[in-house]
Amino acid sequence: MFDSPTRWRLVMEYDGADFVGWQVQPEGRSVQGVLEEALEGLFVEPIRAYASGRTDAGVHAVEQVVGFDAQVDRSPREVRDGLNALLPEDVAVVCAEVAEPGFDPRRWVVAKRYRYTWLDRASRSPLRRNRAWHVRGSLDAEAMDAAARLLGGRHDFSSFRAAGCGAAHPVRLVKDIAVVRRDDEVHLDVVGHGFLRHMVRIIAGTLLEVGQGRHPSGWVGEVLAARDRSAAGRTAPPHGLTLVSVSYGTGPPAYGDGSPEVTPAGTAGAGS
Repeated sequence: MFDSPTRWRLVMEYDGADFVGWQVQPEGRSVQGVLEEALEGLFVEPIRAYASGRTDAGVHAVEQVVGFDAQVDRSPREVRDGLNALLPEDVAVVCAEVAEPGFDPRRWVVAKRYRYTWLDRASRSPLRRNRAWHVRGSLDAEAMDAAARLLGGRHDFSSFRAAGCGAAHPVRLVKDIAVVRRDDEVHLDVVGHGFLRHMVRIIAGTLLEVGQGRHPSGWVGEVLAARDRSAAGRTAPPHGLTLVSVSYGTGPPAYGDGSPEVTPAGTAGAGS
């Protein structure tokens, strides 16, 4: 036995279609819930798991990072394979490793990358029905990209903040943002230190207006400057959103998102 628990780090992948999200809820099946059940089954004691951040119901993850403490002598391979033997088919541990002392999967985040996917062919795709938002009519990906780049930098993202958001302030840093076409799909990639509630999905719903020709690219700068949720487009459905990756340094980042200094609305910022 160890004198004190060992801090572990997991990289997890999951299909969010049948989950109420990452966090345990009073009702419904959560990713955190099924993982903690597996942890208890493997280590024979209740263990709390902490993620890099919450994902909403229906949102997927290619690389969700999770931390937990366990007072047990097991190899990383044994932890990975043991948990996968107990987890359901729609969630898996890709990697398990002993983490640095004090590692915090949320507070040590340097950047997260999210991707929103549209399918813009005429017919729907049964194989991608839970992975992309199907819209009829070709989207103008170049116009969407020009609009998206107006959101790069540190801004007050009140226009892209859902009701009920618990964040202390609406200022966020978007390090990189781009829209690209890949065959019959259009992808929005957003990289930032942290995001407001439904922020990426509201950005996606707003960019759709540009992609469908309802507004010019510059309109998104006006939406940002308005600092009013009613100025933006709809909230895109969750099934098109995926947490792609989470990046870390060697400790908590030296900066936060609360700086009052913001990039002037409607100008390109970091990553442009």
